[in-house]
This record gives sequence, C-alpha cells and structure tokens, in this order.
Amino acid sequence: MLSKALFTWIAFPVYVWQGIAVRLRIERLHPASIPHEGRFPGKGEEIRLLVTGDSSVAAVGMTALEDTLTFNLARTVAERTGRPVYWRAAGANSATSADLRDHVLPHVERRDFTHVVLAVGTNDMKNFHVIRRFKKSFGTLLYTAHARFPQARIVWAPVADMTRIPALPRALGRILQMRAELINSMGARLCGERGAVAAEPVPIHGPQGFARDGFHAGPAGYRSWAEHLAGYLVDMPEPSNVLKLQRADHDDHHKTG
Repeated sequence: MLSKALFTWIAFPVYVWQGIAVRLRIERLHPASIPHEGRFPGKGEEIRLLVTGDSSVAAVGMTALEDTLTFNLARTVAERTGRPVYWRAAGANSATSADLRDHVLPHVERRDFTHVVLAVGTNDMKNFHVIRRFKKSFGTLLYTAHARFPQARIVWAPVADMTRIPALPRALGRILQMRAELINSMGARLCGERGAVAAEPVPIHGPQGFARDGFHAGPAGYRSWAEHLAGYLVDMPEPSNVLKLQRADHDDHHKTG
C-alpha cells in the first residue's frame, strides 16, 4: 500500500491544477486593521496570553475585533477563570513555521507571557513542505518559543480537516488532508518531546463557520475555535516534561542559593 506521503506526491499534478483553479476563483482577503492587544478585567493573578501564527491570527477577512480568534480566545479564558487577561496577537498572512520562528516571534516584545498559542502548520502543509523540513522548522520554533517565554504554557493549534473546507474541490481536499495528517502527526510528536501541548484539530461544524472566501474561518468559526482552544490553556495539567524541567530548575536554585 502506498504511503500517504508518496501518494500525495504522485497526486501533485492534481494539487497544482486544482490549486491554481481555486486561487483564481476565490476572493483574496486581507488582514484586518484592528488593535493587536487588549485586556479583560477580572480578579486574581493576570493571565498574559500571546497568540501567534498565520492568517488566522492576522484576522484575514475580518473587520471587527470581536470576530477575531485572539479576542474570542482571551474573552473565553477570562470568562472561564474569572481572572484578568491581557492578550496580544502577532500574526502574519501566509506564515509558515519557519516564518513564525524567524520573522514574527523575534519582533514580539519580551513580556512575561503565561500562555502562548502557536496557530501554524497550514501553510507548511499547503506549500507541500516535506516532513523533514517541517520537523526542523517547527521543532526549532518550539525551542524558540520556550527560550523567549520560558514560563509560558505553549499550546499548538494544528491543521484543520481539509476535507471540510468549502472552497476546496473534493480531490484537492483529500490530497491536502493527507498532508495535514502527516504534519499533525509530526507536530504532536515534537510537542510531546519539547514540552508543549498539541491540541486536537478544531471541529468544523459546517460552512457557516467560514468567511466569504470559503477557506478562512469567519466569526462563528473563530468563536468555535476559541472555545475549543481555551480548554487546552486553562483546563489541562502542565505537560510532565515541563514539570520535570521546572522541578530541576527549582532544585538547582536551592543547591546554589
């Protein structure tokens, strides 16, 4: 039986042909001109949330702040915890993992974020990056995020189910979904090895969750995605390898103190 990777390369001409047709047909949306940071009030210790990633974080196709992923995620976390939440969005349209590592994160101020969401992988998949390349770029992105924000809980939002994207023809959606499964499998493995949390792909409930281009999420989609991700931010225990690193740091501090 052909592996997924080999099959998708055999089907590459179909990907190119249908991909060009989709690109010519759908409307090209642009990032929103909206605030990139804000705060929700509450009681107790402040949660400081950074959401960084591709067009989903750049709010492509949105016009109102209340419709964006980061705003809805911060609001959901504030509602669930009752704590104040400072939020910051740092997105770049069409960003890959390497772009996020090299061009986006280095320009985010060194604030002591408590939670960092990485919404990336779709463009690595869409650009047909081989898994070896994604392993290197995403793996070093995780190291970069930990080094820059050492106290933060790192959560990765993986690639959604491409067969549920309204703008994609069936054959193209199936080819891309095979690539997405390869990306998601490697990403989850790297998160497990490097002290991050890999979320499940966001559930897609129908075309009503998409923007008018049928590819990017719309207001309903971002609200659903925020509800989905919030559980990984505040309802789950810290990864065991992170706890071990924190305990080791604590023990070293006392030995040298």
